[in-house]
Amino acid sequence: MPRVFIGLELPETVKRPLLDLRQRIAGARWQSAGQLHLTLRFIGAVDGQQLALLRAALAGLPVAPFDLVVSRTGSFGNPEHPRNLWAGVAAEPALMTLHDEISGRLAMVGWPAEARRFRPHITLARFGREAGSVAGFIEQHRGLALEPFMVDRVSLFESTQTPEGSCYTVIGRFPLAGGLPEDSAG
Repeated sequence: MPRVFIGLELPETVKRPLLDLRQRIAGARWQSAGQLHLTLRFIGAVDGQQLALLRAALAGLPVAPFDLVVSRTGSFGNPEHPRNLWAGVAAEPALMTLHDEISGRLAMVGWPAEARRFRPHITLARFGREAGSVAGFIEQHRGLALEPFMVDRVSLFESTQTPEGSCYTVIGRFPLAGGLPEDSAG
């Protein structure tokens, strides 16, 4: 069964500057261009019927397109021994509205709300036990502010584990209100 999640694809104008942030940090497994995204909701393994329910739930999202700005960096876990390093997004009410709309629709088709609070971020690097400090990196990039990008759709991603890490493939795109018709990938 495929493992899937709902998220936002990032344009090259966002990916390139994020990839340029990479530097030598002990234990860092930096994300590739194909791995950079913003997760709205992790789903997990689904069968064909569940995948059809997901697609139906994502159709016709009533949230208008909006701009999003990648700003600041941080870590999950203590910066001296992080679990991951991330780039955040500016607080945007439309993003929270989109997340809440998706969560409500998923709840109606059998996926209960997540217990943890939604903390929108783009994972830049993951760490294992041998994690080096990212405190200097966070301080160095605390003023990070990329050009805004338009969010006009959400994407359904399939996640496949490989020896090199996770590989993400878009298997569906769902426009926001007033966006272009769905572009079914895959």
